[in-house]
Order: sequence, then structure tokens, then C-alpha cells
Amino acid sequence: MWAVLRQELDRQHGRTLAVLDVGGGTGGFAVPLAEAGHRVTVVDASPDALAALTRRAAEAGVADRVRAVQGDGDDLGGWVAPASVDLVLCHAVLEVVDDPEAVVGALAAALRPGGAASVLVAGRAAAVLARATAGQLAAAATMLADPDGRAGPRDTLRRRYDPDGATALLHAAGLHVEEVHGVRALTDLLPAAVAEGDQRALLDLELAVASRPPYREIAAQLHLFARRTP
Repeated sequence: MWAVLRQELDRQHGRTLAVLDVGGGTGGFAVPLAEAGHRVTVVDASPDALAALTRRAAEAGVADRVRAVQGDGDDLGGWVAPASVDLVLCHAVLEVVDDPEAVVGALAAALRPGGAASVLVAGRAAAVLARATAGQLAAAATMLADPDGRAGPRDTLRRRYDPDGATALLHAAGLHVEEVHGVRALTDLLPAAVAEGDQRALLDLELAVASRPPYREIAAQLHLFARRTP
């Protein structure tokens, strides 16, 4: 994801961007972006996460460039002015909100024309494979048949996506999807000893397969980079 985001930052030729990080938690993306000179608003439902974000930003010397707002994705339209943001991050949010269509619509509305959105969602195929290889065959079958890719009422996620479904969701909100990558296409399938061994080689391999079907489709998460039409 950072490789894609760095391309966008380079594309902006050193401009100070207004960034909205929905569900940004403790600032894993927000603080580095603020350190790069951008202004970031983080909207998150957890007061503890926002407190940690505030401390982290202060320790990094970027408290003046990070704004913490307690709220959730379903209420996003009430927190952000229309066409006020250059870059939106929405990572691991659409799986848990009440109305993903409304959230994506609010993200698109917040973007200025030409602004970009980085969206990360849980991958459906990977979850089915994980259940099956763990011997949870009934759960895998349920997840495969369920329209939202859920394993049952105790599933912690409300929905999972495949590349076509996630792309259609963003397109419906007026966002043009430029890239779709898989995140952790191979890592979760490997024995721990292999995954923890030559991590540089594993990262290189992950980057090599990230945009290639069928490896992309079996990734634990799908990363979509989209843009609001100017």
C-alpha cells in the first residue's frame, strides 16, 4: 500500500495535501503522512485509539498537522466538508460499517475532483481457503454460499469482497478504480518458519504477485486505488 501511496505523493509534486483517514486508529498511516508535510484528519470510533494517535503525533513533532475526530464511517458525511480532501484512506472499514454504499458515497463526496482514494477490504477467497485448510469445512462452505461472504452469525466481519465486487462498489460512487492489488497473497499460506525466514525475499515475491490474477484474488486483503473524476 505504501508503494502505491508514495506514487501518488510523488505525482503531487510536493504539494501539501489534505488527507482524510477513516478508521485510522493510532496513526500508522496518518503520522508518517504528517511527517511528510501533509495535513491529516483521522476519524475513528475508538477514543483510546485517538488518544494513542494524539500521543504518537506529539512524539513525532507533527501534532499541529494531525486532527483527531471521534466518529465512525457511517456518519462520515457529517464530519467532512464536501470536496475538501485530496486523498482519502479507508482501510479495513467497509467490512464492518452498517452501510458501505453510503460510506463510499461520503468518501467520494469528500474528495476534490481528481482526488484519490486508497481503500482496503477483506478478501473473500482468502477467508474461504483459510477456513478450509484449517479443517472448518462447514464454515468455508457457508462463507462461499453467503452473499456477503460471512461464515455465520458469529463472524466478526459483516462482509468480504472479491475484486469485481469491490470495484463495482467504488464505481457506483463515481470513483474510477486505477489499480487493484492483493495484500498478503502468499504470506498467510506459508508455514511460520518460512514466513519469518527470508522476509526480504517474501516481500519481493508478494510485490511481484500483488497485481496478478489469480494470486491477487486469493490475497487476505484487496487494495483498491481509485480517483474521483475531474
